[in-house]
Amino acid sequence: MPCALATPPPSPPIPAWCRVDRHDEDTPENQIPLPPLAHTLHQEASSVLCLAADERWIFSGCQANDIYVWDRETFQVAGLLEGHTGSVLALEVAPQKKWLFSSSGDSTIRIWSTETLVPLYVLTAYSYYASGDIFSVTFSPSTETLFFGCQNTSLQWFDFSPNSKDWKCCPERGSSEAPGQGPSSTRKPHKFFDSMPQPARQLQSSRGIPSPRMTPSSSAPALPSTPPEGNLLLPQGTPPRTVSGLCPQKDARAVRTLEVPEDNWIRSAHYGYVYCLALVQEAEDDIFSPLVHKPRFGTFTPDGARTDQLVTGGGDECVKLWAYTSSVGDSPAAVSLVHTFHAGVGAILSIICRHGNIYAGCQEGHVKIWDIETKTLIRTIIAQEAVDILSVSMINAELYACFANGSIQRYSHSFECTGCWKGHEKTVLSSILVPAYGASAQEDEDKLELITGGSDNNIKMWRIKRPAKTKPRLDRDELGQSLTLKLAVNPVSNESVDIEYTDTMLYALAQFISIPSISNSPSHKEDCRQAAIWLKKCLIQFGAESQLLYGEEGKNPVVLGTFSGTESDKPKPRILFYGHYDVFAAGSSSAWDHDPFTLNGLNGYLYGRGVTDNKGPVLAVACAASEMLARRSLGVDLVLLVEGEEEAGSAGFTEAVQKYKDQIGHIDAILVSNSYWIDDMRPCVTYGLRGVVHATVEISGEGPDVHSGVDGGGHVEPMMDMVKLLGKLQDGRKISIPGFYDRIRPPSEEEDGIFNVLEKVTGKSASSFSSRWREPTLSVHSISDSGFGNSTIIPSRVRAKISLRTVPDQITDEIVKSMEAYIQSTFSDLSSPNTLNCDIDRTADWWIGSFENPWFKALEGAIYEEWGVEPLRIREGGSIPSIPFLEKEFGCSALHLPMGQSSDQAHLRNERISLNNLRKGKGVVEKFFQRVATAGL
Repeated sequence: MPCALATPPPSPPIPAWCRVDRHDEDTPENQIPLPPLAHTLHQEASSVLCLAADERWIFSGCQANDIYVWDRETFQVAGLLEGHTGSVLALEVAPQKKWLFSSSGDSTIRIWSTETLVPLYVLTAYSYYASGDIFSVTFSPSTETLFFGCQNTSLQWFDFSPNSKDWKCCPERGSSEAPGQGPSSTRKPHKFFDSMPQPARQLQSSRGIPSPRMTPSSSAPALPSTPPEGNLLLPQGTPPRTVSGLCPQKDARAVRTLEVPEDNWIRSAHYGYVYCLALVQEAEDDIFSPLVHKPRFGTFTPDGARTDQLVTGGGDECVKLWAYTSSVGDSPAAVSLVHTFHAGVGAILSIICRHGNIYAGCQEGHVKIWDIETKTLIRTIIAQEAVDILSVSMINAELYACFANGSIQRYSHSFECTGCWKGHEKTVLSSILVPAYGASAQEDEDKLELITGGSDNNIKMWRIKRPAKTKPRLDRDELGQSLTLKLAVNPVSNESVDIEYTDTMLYALAQFISIPSISNSPSHKEDCRQAAIWLKKCLIQFGAESQLLYGEEGKNPVVLGTFSGTESDKPKPRILFYGHYDVFAAGSSSAWDHDPFTLNGLNGYLYGRGVTDNKGPVLAVACAASEMLARRSLGVDLVLLVEGEEEAGSAGFTEAVQKYKDQIGHIDAILVSNSYWIDDMRPCVTYGLRGVVHATVEISGEGPDVHSGVDGGGHVEPMMDMVKLLGKLQDGRKISIPGFYDRIRPPSEEEDGIFNVLEKVTGKSASSFSSRWREPTLSVHSISDSGFGNSTIIPSRVRAKISLRTVPDQITDEIVKSMEAYIQSTFSDLSSPNTLNCDIDRTADWWIGSFENPWFKALEGAIYEEWGVEPLRIREGGSIPSIPFLEKEFGCSALHLPMGQSSDQAHLRNERISLNNLRKGKGVVEKFFQRVATAGL
């Protein structure tokens, strides 16, 4: 649970820039209203340091050493839990045990029944003479272990499972304690960490709230399966009631004192106070889980030990990731350090783990976000400069940060600030997100409450709605669910008819499409990462081993997935499939007939951004391998490399492949499916791509932009130089660069025959295919200037984007050098005083396949077997940089299987793919794998 410092820092005002209206009006985030205040609870003369809640109660810890118990139905105080002799710094509810944990400045943790509100145990920290304040606690339902962080920099734990050895370290000695009489009030204070213990206090009648009193007995309780019964004393004038159907008794059993065993601590977990800690969840959480279900934490080792991961934040500006393994047999429990994340922006005051990320609220107003799997920093949110973030809460991918100046900020899944409001008059010290009172997980999942506590003595309850677009989740059984698509049209009404398909591939595609993984948009960077994480999880459920690979810093990860084929005496062929999970920007959704990020089916076609380029083909190949694996018929090893930067130039892909080449392993052939048929009727196989050189040419003058009426004629205009220069690059249709055509491979009779076949099939001339596929070209894509389009301005700077498409057997490096030299010499001939600059943005080599390659013949045979017709052999005029790179890197040939049709409209609105093409494409891949395995290639 996040906790707060007992002494809050100064509270600067909310900065002016932190307003919702700073966003563009058309952004979806700007349409999210601020949460309304539902109710305010007020504590007399005491800051709200920490909060917890279950289905019935809200618990609030205060500086006056007590825990207020609020009735969620009536919003009134139901009681006051006394016992601590120091400020209550952290609270945690364990719904499975119906327990409440409270930690304090008195170096103890008290365990209370949430049914009867009576104390059950007092847990003292190891070396309690020097542990100081216990700032943070968290309880793992899977290992039944309580973890807590201390002022003396230690991390400690206690295993509450029934057969735990930790119980044996705490024998029932007959020395039980009543509230205010246990070790917390008699131990020796530490001269550095502790203030002097306060004397036992009288009931504060001015508050009108008496405390539950416990009568000690001669025997301490064992671990109860049912919490002990006891009295619940209510405010004056309130009629007594029973709790959870139990009748109150005058006396309750005594409180057993527990001690942390000497093996259950790490002395210096941080070089500073351990302010906060949180468990790492194995699956995406549900907001209802903490109250009514068992959250999915932890795993099991082969020997039966239970495991957990947790993160801690300290005053040393670090977040640490720890692995916990419970005791089993003679092996003791152990906590080991996995990784240290360095924030470098002050103490870590609050922390939470969701969706594979660590979100850390820092002392300087920053939120640091790390990816747990790759141990990389993926984002820093500068929320408010020099304003401490004392608590963070989260629902799905929506983050709420609470600040020392009383403000609360809300962030979307893409880390955009979607709301900021004044929550408290003073410091916001704590927050929790829970279902609204009486809400049902089945019927009321949108009824949520953000509960915040502040140094203004107030608890505020804000009505929260679940984000409209939650991150897609892939639970263990979800891939078998059905998907309803509109795949037929009623001929009478012309309306779509819903047809339900129980189809793993379609269900997975619907989830995959819903993630807007637009790589060339900074605002969708997190979407790209979530798409990579989703795909990794999907491949694992399909039967592959999968992980994320990072190349260039700041670029989207590459997803590596490996399907291991059936073992045999012969070595298995090893095939690498290349694809990409990023998509081209969809533009305005109003231009589409359907939401571009919702899979829709109509008349046998699936619509959505990425269905054909390239998420559909990626899943078709993965499903083919998965189904063959399930039938024990996968005779090859399939390695998938799916990148997230293809639409933005594939930055980082080369670095990732080279960095992890040994892990990828030996490759015998490369398969790609990232192109389209030549029409909508005949299946095709692609055997060639052109290369490309993208360049930016800029001409600039010495001075600023000038007015044509004032200074026209007095300058050599950069625009005129650019026009002359571009005009010299081509003579008619021939490119003027010296030696440009010297290495071009002459046409072959075999290819001429292919073009003649295509002419008969498509009705287009054979020469048109030669021009588009086999011949090089030069294009001018855009000309921009510094004059902002003003018709009277002479711009001082002009920039042109150009490209060259190269063909076999041109050498890309030679073409680049020749082009740069020619552009420079041509500009020099102009004798212009202006300055020329030519930058090469990116390049890609051409690629050509071999018809005699046995792998190519196996692919053609698989297409014929699935479709019943010979595939058309085609080339593409575009470029895919990764194909020639992978061929050179792994020393093998590539194959290109197009699944989409010519009318699929990739990169355009209403992108689509034929459902038949997708399913038969999967069938082609299965038959290709079978042929390759049988042939022993």
